[in-house]
Amino acid sequence: MGASEALTDPSSLYNVGNNDLSDTETVLNVRNALASVQNGESDLYDQFVETIQINNRSDDALGAQLDALLKALSGSVACIDVNHHRRILSGIFGMSLWDHKPHVMDALVDLIISLAATSGKYLDNCLNMLIRHFVPPPWVIDRLWQNRVIVQKQDVLSRVHGALLKISLLVPLAPSRLLPMLAQQLPKINKKDQVVVIYVENLLKLENSSIGQVGGGMIFMMVMERLRDLDLEIDWDDILQDDSNRGMFDMELEDAMNEGDELPVGSLNQDTSRGKIESLDKLMVACFDHLESCNLHGRLDQVFEKLFDSFENFILNTYKSKVSQFLMFYACSLDPENCGVKFGSKLLDIFLSSNKPRPTRQVSLWMSAVAYLASYLARGKFLPVSYVATMLKRLVDECADYCRICNDDIRPEAHQLLYSGCQAIMYVLCFRMRSILDVPRFRSELIPLESILMHRLNPLMVCLPSVVAEFLRQAKAGGLFVVSDSFIFEDLLESELSRAFGGCERLDTFFPFDPCLLKSSNSNISGNFIYWSMVRPTYDKDDDEEEDDAEIIVNGDEESDEEDEGDLDYALNKMSITPKHSFKNKMERERLVKMPSMIRPSTSPESL
Repeated sequence: MGASEALTDPSSLYNVGNNDLSDTETVLNVRNALASVQNGESDLYDQFVETIQINNRSDDALGAQLDALLKALSGSVACIDVNHHRRILSGIFGMSLWDHKPHVMDALVDLIISLAATSGKYLDNCLNMLIRHFVPPPWVIDRLWQNRVIVQKQDVLSRVHGALLKISLLVPLAPSRLLPMLAQQLPKINKKDQVVVIYVENLLKLENSSIGQVGGGMIFMMVMERLRDLDLEIDWDDILQDDSNRGMFDMELEDAMNEGDELPVGSLNQDTSRGKIESLDKLMVACFDHLESCNLHGRLDQVFEKLFDSFENFILNTYKSKVSQFLMFYACSLDPENCGVKFGSKLLDIFLSSNKPRPTRQVSLWMSAVAYLASYLARGKFLPVSYVATMLKRLVDECADYCRICNDDIRPEAHQLLYSGCQAIMYVLCFRMRSILDVPRFRSELIPLESILMHRLNPLMVCLPSVVAEFLRQAKAGGLFVVSDSFIFEDLLESELSRAFGGCERLDTFFPFDPCLLKSSNSNISGNFIYWSMVRPTYDKDDDEEEDDAEIIVNGDEESDEEDEGDLDYALNKMSITPKHSFKNKMERERLVKMPSMIRPSTSPESL
């Protein structure tokens, strides 16, 4: 039966929503109204267009009428013509689940699914209409603290995801059409930060569905891009501004974080809001939860490859990424034997690719990769010493090969790869030297390091002073080098600490897995993280030596009333742990104060 033949009594068209009519009769009414447009009779059709535009949640009668109309349209999608029924289609695709009660939501979702499955002409419109709900209206964002709104958010988004999954099953092409739309509608950081968090949470939910099997890689790219953008929006420049004289190993705040203290937002500059910090923290926790779910369902190994690709594209070579990189750390901690090994190996492979002809612009990528590797090997409590030793051996061998074949150019800028490799080795050994030296085979694999550090290119004079100082102290105490007389430890240490710039540009202070400063994120990380206070160096921390490289203060008394401005040693070591050096004259003390050895927690390359 054609639509024009459905009914002979036009007055019955007004009865949509009449409880006395059967569903079949209602469908026939709607079909007749659709057909009437083609016959030049638009009054009845206009009434249905107006009904579609109802968004009054409080009027149950209007809601019932809209519910009946949407259900009838679902049974009449074959009668809808894209040319003759533009207004009603526009009304349908302009509707929002946020404006309606559950029974109307269900009717609307069923209609969208029917339209998407019936004709490919409507597929994009249906998908766009659904994912538009990933950005809630302002009144929802402003009231997310209310239980009623939280429940409504769950009601809306669960229906959206259910509809997307049904459409992807009915229309195999749907996921490939959906992914570019998701990227296009991804909120910018200049929108409310909570909007970005909600959108990313929905992306992760899609990744965990059958849609993620098709587009999981692209979804992780979107997530990592927004994490990076929000990360970079937060400026840490004013954090710890009063601690500019403290050394690298003095920059750890695990005590405050473990005690549940809030991040000191008050010390941020005025352009950085607490809201951005909290949003980034929530976003990181949502990603952690997603990775944990993947691990529980046995798909973390598969997800890890996609995660690393997104990390390599958006984070690895990003200047001043502070928190985003901890997604990789957390994934590795969940599955050390697979993901943990892969991450280190991939980073090392990127660095080792530097010995192949590549564009000059790749140098920063290689240096970033080895900095990530060093920080990862130093901080990952879940990494066995055998794996750390294996990675160190490969780094040592690479640096040894470099020294053997390097040219006569002794300009430091010409050998950044060697210096970054040497700094990485020394940094890892600052955290791991005792456990490495306890195994004779691992100790023997470090033998070439002596000739590398004594090479005419002078790595010790270019690498970060605080790393060199700590490394040399532990190397001396642990007897790392067979011919230790070739190292005049005190002279090297004093020369290094008194050089400041000395006409030579230092390496960047880049250790990306320094302690995470976000409260909730850190709670996920801390159990698998090595803090400096946990390190057992080769020397005795409690031994008050009287030599120039003499003392280590462990957990300095933060509450002490002693404020002697003349006691530089106390000022340098207050609140944490750092190598402390005595100097013979005032000039040497002043040089140390000016030494740019500070590393802010979890910051990327900061040129010295």
